Amino acid sequence: MINIEKNIELKNEDIIVVGCSTGPDSMCLMDALLKLREKYQLQLICAHVNHNVRRQSAEEEAFIQEYCIKNQIVLEKMKIEKYSDDNFHNEARNIRYHFFEDVVHKYKADYLVTAHHGDDLIETILMRIVRGSNLQGYSGFHKEIDMGDYKIIRPLIGYSKEDLEAYDSLNNVPYFIDESNHKMKYTRNRYRKNVLPFLKEEDENVHLKFLKFSENLEETSRYISKERDQSLKKILTKQGRINVLDFKRLDRYIQKEILYYILEDFYQDDLVLVNDKHIDLLLYLIYSDKSNLEVNLPNEVLAIKSYDEFYLTREMDEITEYEIEFNTYADLPNKHHIKKMEETEETSNNICRLCSEEIRLPIIIRTRKIGDKIAVKGLNGKKKVKDIFIENKIKIEQRDTWPIVVDSEGKILWIPGLKKSKFDKQKQEKYDIIMKYC
Repeated sequence: MINIEKNIELKNEDIIVVGCSTGPDSMCLMDALLKLREKYQLQLICAHVNHNVRRQSAEEEAFIQEYCIKNQIVLEKMKIEKYSDDNFHNEARNIRYHFFEDVVHKYKADYLVTAHHGDDLIETILMRIVRGSNLQGYSGFHKEIDMGDYKIIRPLIGYSKEDLEAYDSLNNVPYFIDESNHKMKYTRNRYRKNVLPFLKEEDENVHLKFLKFSENLEETSRYISKERDQSLKKILTKQGRINVLDFKRLDRYIQKEILYYILEDFYQDDLVLVNDKHIDLLLYLIYSDKSNLEVNLPNEVLAIKSYDEFYLTREMDEITEYEIEFNTYADLPNKHHIKKMEETEETSNNICRLCSEEIRLPIIIRTRKIGDKIAVKGLNGKKKVKDIFIENKIKIEQRDTWPIVVDSEGKILWIPGLKKSKFDKQKQEKYDIIMKYC
């Protein structure tokens, strides 16, 4: 039977956001958490997204609202009014997770839990193998992801779809069936209907074998990522581009890992658009005898080799990279500016107070670079700048010109309008520099 306590370390008064679609999987998860609520004095927040693509969606929203009232669960819901992406599932997932993260931050939750189970993991791994990916991609998704100030947990990952349905039946858990799950036009559904039954005939616990496979790849991937990061530091120029000659000296596998990392950093939540064919294309570009060459990637992205440098950019009329030494005022390419203030009562993310004794002058305003991380104020550890852009729903075309404020050693001090670093000072603390983003 379902026991989620072994997959999530619950503490008294934990605040948990539950991504709930009203399907049998998420309702199983919700019921299992309800049974633990009194034991741990949990605060449960149900986060529901009305995808607005089926007539049944409104009925499901009404159901979950009544369910939450009956069980005294806080409900946060949203309705997607329109879609713009050709890849519906990709866009819906991005919108869903942005919403979940907003709810997590609103309630200062400890966990975001989702109902991904063992069958989902099998499907994801098989799809990645067929589409092409790197080691991390082939591992599917992970049971736990540390987001810095909260964790994403998938406590049902060790159970099959049949396990969850048996739990629902035994405990009289109500749920809805999404009719689109039976449509064979969707890739995942074809794996679900054609491949999984064969695997389960071979071994009814095949989902546990795939889970072990995933965990082994994840462990190996973490080790390789450390090697990749060390190599990446050695081949990046001051402008954040790849030195082609240094790149060619690396082991071929590390080369591919670096290219995947760069693509992930550049595409962020649109990474589904690229695969291993694009990696081969980039390697061809880098190893070409031609001094100047460019190739087109999805979503109007250009990969450019210019003599001994390689980089990605978007097809624009002008170059968007910049690096400005800040004194008292700076005009920015995104039509904003940063100015030095004598004093202000404002405390928003548009204001940054710094103590010159704690940083290395001069202050530099620049565009983002590969692997940028900021030591966020009030948060232990560092957070990727790209994740902050995603959380704040900054459009992809805006990310390339968004200002990043650093000191002369490259420490990120401030992402104007979005996040302050640990170097930012409260009004009652010691500081001698005030910057305002307008």
